[in-house]
Amino acid sequence: MEEIGLDLGSHRSKSLEEYLGKMHFGYLITVCADADQNCPTVFPGLGQRLHWNLEDPAAFQGSEEAKLAKFREVRDEVERRIKAWAAEQDMETVHEES
Repeated sequence: MEEIGLDLGSHRSKSLEEYLGKMHFGYLITVCADADQNCPTVFPGLGQRLHWNLEDPAAFQGSEEAKLAKFREVRDEVERRIKAWAAEQDMETVHEES
């Protein structure tokens, strides 16, 4: 992530249980089959649930160079999907306001 200017050094993976009942989620977006199957489908504070089925780069088998390429590929796909989703949200807001 440093390659694209993001410092994730102070970040960590968090369990959904840390947030359940403590805050509202407008959207819950799962990005792998495991999360899609194991995340609660309904819980207090959830607006809408989406699933983007992305390949798990940590499960990819190959040389170190190939693994790094897979992580970059999935990282870039996440960025593309977020931007496309955000643009859709903007368009929906524009339509609702007109």
